[in-house]
Amino acid sequence: MEAYLGIIAIIVVVALLAAGGVFLLFRRGGGQAPPVEPPEVLPLPGEQAPAGTVTKDDDAATTTVPPPARPAEPVIVTPEIEVPPPSAGRMVRLRTRLARSQSTFGKGLLELLSRDRLDDDAWDEIEETLLTADVGVSPTRAMVDELRTRVKILGSRTPAEARALLREQLLIQIGADMDRTLHVKPHGERPAVVLVVGVNGTGKTTTTGKLARSLIGDGSTVVLGAADTFRAAAADQLQTWGDRVGAQVVRGPEGGDPASVAFDAVARGIQDKVDVVIVDTAGRLHTKTGLMDELGKVKRVIEKKAVVDEVLLVLDATTGQNGMRQAQVFAEVVNITGIALTKLDGTAKGGIIISVQRELGVPVKLVGLGEGADDLAPFDPEVFVDALLGD
Repeated sequence: MEAYLGIIAIIVVVALLAAGGVFLLFRRGGGQAPPVEPPEVLPLPGEQAPAGTVTKDDDAATTTVPPPARPAEPVIVTPEIEVPPPSAGRMVRLRTRLARSQSTFGKGLLELLSRDRLDDDAWDEIEETLLTADVGVSPTRAMVDELRTRVKILGSRTPAEARALLREQLLIQIGADMDRTLHVKPHGERPAVVLVVGVNGTGKTTTTGKLARSLIGDGSTVVLGAADTFRAAAADQLQTWGDRVGAQVVRGPEGGDPASVAFDAVARGIQDKVDVVIVDTAGRLHTKTGLMDELGKVKRVIEKKAVVDEVLLVLDATTGQNGMRQAQVFAEVVNITGIALTKLDGTAKGGIIISVQRELGVPVKLVGLGEGADDLAPFDPEVFVDALLGD
């Protein structure tokens, strides 16, 4: 009996102990098992700890690694629109630059004409000087004949008289009375249209951009047509010129139809009621018949929408007489109305102005006198001749 009671007592004690343990467990954990802490993740040497990782340093202090910063949004910088200076007076401001390149030509002629006695050898030198400056054979002969006649009448000459005589003859040959007006005035609701043509390397696209600057400086609004679709860089270059002065640029896909781009540019100009649309065409090799025919097509397509007021032929003054054949072929394809002579400050062959005008029967309207954005100037014969002869 005593043994039986002892067993019962042991069972009761075990049951009480078990009940107490369960009670304590539920009281501490609210009926849930205690949380298991995640194992500590340490970065390898040279690595950055993942965001939110809790690390311990040597002093057992905990450090929370901040999440990486979000990359900054790209900042789109809108190019500042420039306000170009007006075109009036540009050639006067650039006269010194022109005089530096042409001084050999003008001063050489003055020195020869100022001699006390002009024999046949002296006249041969005068003729050679004119031919070297690319004045051309016919204009040179006309000038020399007139000068010889006038010298015989005058007899002895002072340097001032020789200068006046030469200045008069140069202005006659350059054509001081030619109409050099650039026709860029809109016609009611229709903008003026300028077509820029020329061979590769003459500075055609640059001249187009500079002309846009000049017109905007004079208060006109401009749309540029990037019809040189065969050279991607040409459209990008024109876009840069347009962005700088706030001119819209109409482009097409690379290798696309140039005539379509030209048509769209004129349509945009009419829609937006701008003053001038300038269309830059692909640089044509004058020996490539297909390309020249395409240029004619561009002009015809534009004329379905508007009249082409100006066709400017861009010529490189440094090519001299080699540019004459180019000019003649272009004149056969499109009706050239004016010439833009580039790089005139880089050559002593300023006589090309005389010969190209005589061959084409159209005036030089613009001259490039440097690489600066505002170095394209309306051609002024008197300023040009005075720069040749010096003060």
